[in-house]
Amino acid sequence: MPQKNRDRLTILRFPTLSRYPILKHGICSRRGGISATPFKSLNISYNVGDQIHNVQSNLRIIQHAFAAQQLFFMNQSHGSTVISLSNNTEIHHKNIPQADAAITDIRGIALLISLADCQGAIIFDPHQKVVANVHCGWRGNVKNILGKVVKQMKLDFNCQPRQLLAAISPSLGPCCGEFKGYQEIFPKAFEAFSIKKNFFDLWAVSRWQLEEAGLKKENINISEICTRCNPDLFFSFRGERKTGRFGIVAMLA
Repeated sequence: MPQKNRDRLTILRFPTLSRYPILKHGICSRRGGISATPFKSLNISYNVGDQIHNVQSNLRIIQHAFAAQQLFFMNQSHGSTVISLSNNTEIHHKNIPQADAAITDIRGIALLISLADCQGAIIFDPHQKVVANVHCGWRGNVKNILGKVVKQMKLDFNCQPRQLLAAISPSLGPCCGEFKGYQEIFPKAFEAFSIKKNFFDLWAVSRWQLEEAGLKKENINISEICTRCNPDLFFSFRGERKTGRFGIVAMLA
């Protein structure tokens, strides 16, 4: 993935999505913020023990980098709730909704997902000019939140799945994706994605779920960067436990 340094930030972008000027997107690494260790430095989560003013400053840094009118983020709960924001939606600045995915056709609203091993998935419709940003950990895969987002994009914005583009952020790779006791947490269908005892390729699971939802294989881009293997760039809960959260941003310009 090409990296772009903006101010002190390191932002990674997907070439497939970068072809569309209307879509501004990027994966913000952990670099370029003001938080101290163990949240050093661009932590965007209020819920990990970092000081509030540090998180606020980090969020302002990201908002400035993307020239966003507003950052829209959620209380992520590893669930499958999907929010649709359209031009007739009233957005309340103080009320942060509990959800794990947001879809919008509003310009200037930067959808922000926080991550530390989970997948962040941007799903973009260049024809209808609609974008979604999705938080998908292993629980999200079990609940098939990706398939639910595609269905919601079709219902609310008339998006056709075969025209959608999807891109999945750095996250826990199959090299580090160990799930002991997987029999109790994964459906039997996930066994096809086991690469060795107790290890699973959740990137492949997400690709499968997106294809099952109707996306073309060639329209799905996976970064294939493991967060646990790259602690200099990304926060990793598996690797560090007490740590911050990095962000993935998607916005219609």
